[in-house]
Amino acid sequence: MASDNVEWQSIQFKEDELKEIKETFANFDKDGNGHVTADELKELFREIGEAVPGYQLRQMIEEVDADKSGTIEFDEFLNMIRKARVSGGRGTGKVRANIKKMGGTSAASAAATTHSYSDEETVAFADWINYTLAEDPDLSSVLPIPNDHPDKLFKAVHNGLVVAKLINSAVSDTIDERALNKSNLNTFNIGENQTLNVNSAAAIGVNITNIGAQDLIDGTPHIVLGLLWQIIRIGLLSKINVRDVPGLTALLLDGEELSDFLALSPEEKLLRWVNYHLERAGTAKRISNFGGDIKDSEAYTFLLAQIAPAEYGVDTSALDILDDTQRAEAVLNNADKLGCRKFVTARDIVKGNPKLNLAFVANLFNNFPALHVEGNAGEYELNDVDGETREERTFRNWMNSLGVNPFVYSLYSDLNHGIILLQLIDKVKPGSVDWEKRVNKPPFKKFQAHMKSIENCNYAVELGKQLGLSLVGIGGSDIYAGNKLLILGFVWQLMRGYTIKILQTLSGSDALISDAEIVAFINERLTGAGKPTISSFKDDYISTSLPIFHILETIRPGVVRADMVHDPPSSEEEKIANAKLAVSLARKVGAGVYALPEDIVEVKPKMILTIFACLQARIMRGK
Repeated sequence: MASDNVEWQSIQFKEDELKEIKETFANFDKDGNGHVTADELKELFREIGEAVPGYQLRQMIEEVDADKSGTIEFDEFLNMIRKARVSGGRGTGKVRANIKKMGGTSAASAAATTHSYSDEETVAFADWINYTLAEDPDLSSVLPIPNDHPDKLFKAVHNGLVVAKLINSAVSDTIDERALNKSNLNTFNIGENQTLNVNSAAAIGVNITNIGAQDLIDGTPHIVLGLLWQIIRIGLLSKINVRDVPGLTALLLDGEELSDFLALSPEEKLLRWVNYHLERAGTAKRISNFGGDIKDSEAYTFLLAQIAPAEYGVDTSALDILDDTQRAEAVLNNADKLGCRKFVTARDIVKGNPKLNLAFVANLFNNFPALHVEGNAGEYELNDVDGETREERTFRNWMNSLGVNPFVYSLYSDLNHGIILLQLIDKVKPGSVDWEKRVNKPPFKKFQAHMKSIENCNYAVELGKQLGLSLVGIGGSDIYAGNKLLILGFVWQLMRGYTIKILQTLSGSDALISDAEIVAFINERLTGAGKPTISSFKDDYISTSLPIFHILETIRPGVVRADMVHDPPSSEEEKIANAKLAVSLARKVGAGVYALPEDIVEVKPKMILTIFACLQARIMRGK
């Protein structure tokens, strides 16, 4: 037994292999709390191609789940894989029938590895794209993707137009279509489109780590599906807010504050929505996930009957069907009556595919929320989407695009355990965080959560000061308590530090780069082009977007078409039109701009700094 321990503990994972395991684990970790349930492990092992007999899996669960919590953390899962490989689990060659394996190299990572992709996801995403973008004349040559050849999805994304349109469908006006190359599509023009797509996806919060334009041009299946899922998911979940659906306030529990409800993730709100309708339907059935809890179709049967208007003829007769697959098919027939038969097949329901079932339920919510404003629920004043400001949303999208884990939905409540801040610090200065000795890793036991979270937050403040950030008067308890002003200041300095770090790396210097130096660099470029300069990041001239256009022309002559630009703009509408084009063209030439057009028109100095810093970085990188 001792030799067995030594053997499995010595097994190491390659970097790309570990990344793929993490991604798969995260897909099953629906609420992003760092663990999965023991019941999900068998399916999770199958997903990564590890064949583990049931008896062996149960034995490993007993070994690692010492507190009988019923949950397994990622590190424990890795040890289970190591033990399975020692026991011969690897090498059996048993991979799920619906998973295709292929050799591939991500153009962004340049590391060869074997990846897998799912037939179910290919079919579901192709169908959604056909449905969502069916009327777009620019896509008539590639849509619809045939049902009997869903793999043609990977060719359909080749020229970049499908992905661009899908991004705009998820978050409207993200890409100014004037920046897209739609005709005479040669290799260069297609590359520009895909570069614009990658940078625009990052701006709406898509994790673009190891995703490059060439991956999309090549139609690399696992990368295309991963990107499409993130975009689709953002679009589906973006409508689960009180601004679009005021009736969401009906889901508040007794004594619950609206702010606490708004801090819930979209998945948690959807679960609460389903259970709300199950309660109103008079059934004792409740769900806590979109996997095992929906396999018998009982929850779906009651949900559809409850939310469907009477004229659609939806009832609960599916419950009379004993066979699970046939019952699931009856459920989907009812969903079809509502025009909502999307994402899942009967097999996906019976298997409890958490990703596709989440999408199915989100689409149901978006079309038939069946919630009504009661009392003074409609009187809540919200700044934007559930009270999130533009600045907060920009910071949150920036974090998520870097691949922080767990995914950030609320800039304040999701940062209170300190893990996200520490991940960001590690990206500003790699290797600065002592993850093994100084960081408390969730999930925490209830009585420890407060103490361990504050310890993490204190450590983040300590490291932030070592980076030279101005954190006077801020402590870990302020972050844990969700102090908005102090957290915003901390996050902004990290975003600025990350941006400046890119410039330092490109210049080969560790010296701090000041705002004045960035202004001087930009002005030197403008002067060389014979164009007016800017005095600072507060210069009102920036509101016209003209200095940005001039810099873009020095990067790629001809990228700015004079007939598209208002020079000078004579109204706020023309300023916004200029700014939308400027942001998209900056992303098109390879500048990772997160700022929004409104930031330019309103001359928000923080965001203006990031725009010009990203343009400077693009210039320093060269072609």
